[in-house]
Parts: sequence; structure tokens; C-alpha cells
Amino acid sequence: MISTIRTFLRLESAGGILLIVAAGLAMLCANTGLKQLYESLLQIPVGIQFGSLQIHKPLLLWINDGLMVLFFFLVGMELKREIIEGELSDTANVGLPALGALGGMVVPAFIYWWINADNPAGMGGWAIPIATDTAFSLGILSLLGHRVPLSLKVFLVSLAIFDDVGAIVVIALFYASNLSPAMVWTAGSCLVVLLLLNRRGVTAIPLYALVGLVMWVAVLKSGVHATLAGVLLAMFIPLTDARNRAHSPLRTLEQELHTAVAFVTLPLFAFFNAGISLSEVSLESLIHPVSLGITLGLFLGKQVGVFLFCMAGILLGIARLPKEVTAIQLYGVAVLCGTGFTMSLFIGALAFEELQRPALFDERIGILFGSLLSAMAGYLVLWLTLGKPQPRTHRRTLHATLARTEQSKHRPSGRLSQHTSNDHDV
Repeated sequence: MISTIRTFLRLESAGGILLIVAAGLAMLCANTGLKQLYESLLQIPVGIQFGSLQIHKPLLLWINDGLMVLFFFLVGMELKREIIEGELSDTANVGLPALGALGGMVVPAFIYWWINADNPAGMGGWAIPIATDTAFSLGILSLLGHRVPLSLKVFLVSLAIFDDVGAIVVIALFYASNLSPAMVWTAGSCLVVLLLLNRRGVTAIPLYALVGLVMWVAVLKSGVHATLAGVLLAMFIPLTDARNRAHSPLRTLEQELHTAVAFVTLPLFAFFNAGISLSEVSLESLIHPVSLGITLGLFLGKQVGVFLFCMAGILLGIARLPKEVTAIQLYGVAVLCGTGFTMSLFIGALAFEELQRPALFDERIGILFGSLLSAMAGYLVLWLTLGKPQPRTHRRTLHATLARTEQSKHRPSGRLSQHTSNDHDV
């Protein structure tokens, strides 16, 4: 039994499978006799108090505002590592995924805006279809096994990183309300402390965590969404240790958090946010401008935006098609990018946070339909266009290459090892 669980956790698609299971359980609870218990669970009041400082929220918001900070913290660390020494450190690898991510945000947002132009109540959800769910899309891609070129996976991961950054910027700029100058200054002071710790070469993660906790509370009370604190904290976690070049605080922390985020944080988020009562779903709710805008934004907007922007970049010579990847395979990944699920649910919760259920519309209906259509269509296109599985000998060579790549993550690269002991800005 234990060995079976370990084998499952090692699967690339395991995170996506758990998300599907969590969402399925939420749907089951919302559509059976467990509905009242499920809704009561979401609204359990949880509060902490330290002197005059009080934080009181229902359990649902503790998941969305608190636990999801770990997800954004992990995204921030992955982004920093990729920019400094990963795929994004080579400017030749940046153009195509950056253009794809830009198109995948602009076109879906435009489609949503066009459909909801006469619906002021729904305009706050324009950012919902701009997101791509990394775990889901990679999980679906990995179901195709060794038929998928490594360069195609790298492209999807890189695009997802840019997509997450875009979503974070949108959340910070457009979903802030009632800003508190005192709390903004407090959060800014925490950033100064984190910078000093980084510059002095401090590698004690508990110290960064303590300052990060204070910053999270300040950001939460400032009116800016609290998950931004996770991204900001990640930027100051040292990548290298001047006293021990074989040790990387950031890579170590990233590896330790990855399992918890993939198998605990994201499934819990899905369970707490995906429970839709199907008794409330009707033709009217499906074609409501909000639901329709999200569905078409994810399914049509994503594939059109990602693919057209990528092809335009290739034709203009500012980007290049990955090796062993054809244009039709690139299109298949573009369709797959419409699997918005987790991030779309997150932005939807922000956009319509005060919405009382049942209401005239439920943005989650559009998210589920758009993501489901994108996942199925993307998988079908790639299944039809990818070549035969790689020969066993080629697979052994690829696995050896990947193993060497993994080993290189645990030791400083040649470029980084040339830095002097005074370089603590990474």
C-alpha cells in the first residue's frame, strides 16, 4: 500500500489528478445530502487575536487568503530560480513563452469584455479567463507519456510562469480596495528588512519566515490581496550560500514546499471553491454573459491568443519554435492553456467576493466548462499530432540527461560559483 502511494506521488500527473479528485468531492458534497454540511464547513468562523490586532475570517477565506500564500510563495521562488539560472536566464528561450502568455491574457480578457460590455455587474470578472492552471495542464500533457518532446514541456512550464506573473500583477493592481497607508508602510518596512537580510548573506529561513509573517499580516490589512506577500518574500530568499556553495536555501525550500503545495494546498483550495450545486445550473446560467464570457475566454481566447502571438513572434523573427516541436503541436498546447481552474477560481473569488449564492450567475460554471473543454480538446489535438513514443534507448539517454540536470540543481553553476563572497543579492 505504501509503495503504491509513493509510486503515485512520483507521477507527473499526480498533482492534476488530486485536483480533479478534490473538485469531484466538492461537487459531490454540493449535490447530495452533504450540501448543508459542506456549506457550513466553508463558513466556520476562525479568528486570531494579538492585543488589538484581530483577524477573523470564515474558513474559506483562511484557505484563499492564507494557505494560498504558500502557492504564490512557491511560484515566486520558481520564477527567481528560472530567471537567474534556469530556462529564462537565456534570452533566446524567453521570447516565445512570453509572447504566448501575453496573448493568452489579452485575447481572453477582450472576449470577456466584449460579451459583458452591457453587463456592468459582471465587468469585475474580466481577469478570470486570463489564467492557466499549471498543475492541470502539465498533468494532462504528462498523460501522453514519452510522446511529448521535452522542449514542449519546457515551453508550457515557461509560459505558465509568465502567466502566473501576469495574474499576480493583475491581482495587485486591480483587486485592491480600501488601502490602508499605515499597513502599506509596514509592509514596505518588511521589504527593507528582507533586503538587508539578503544583502548580509543571512540564510536562516526561520528569520525570513518571521519577517514574511509580519508582512503577510500587513498586506492582508492593507487592502492589497495577502497572497502578494508570498511572491515578495520569495524574491529575497537567497539562491546561494556564501559559506557553503553546495547549499542553496532557495532550492532546498522550493523542494520541501513543492509536495505540500501540490498535494495539500491546491487540492484543499479546489475542494473549498469548486462546490457548485448542479440544481442551480440552467440554460440561462450557462449563457449568462459572465459564464459565457469565461467559457469562451478560456476555450477560444486562450488558444487564439497564445497561438497567434507565438506564430507572429516566429514570423517576425523575435521568437523561435522549440526543437522537435511542430506548429500544430504548439497549437495543441495553446488549447491546453485554457485549463484555467485553480487560478481562475482564485481570481473569481476576488472579483465576486461579496456575491451571495444563489445569484443571477455563478462564475465557477464558466470556469469549469471552459477548463473542461480546453483540457479535452488540447489532449485530443496533441494525441493526434504527437509522434510515436521514443525508442527505449533514446528514453534512457533522455532520463540520464534529466538526471544530470537534477543533480546540477543541487550544486552551484559555473556562472554562480564565480561570484565573490560579497555577492548576496541573489
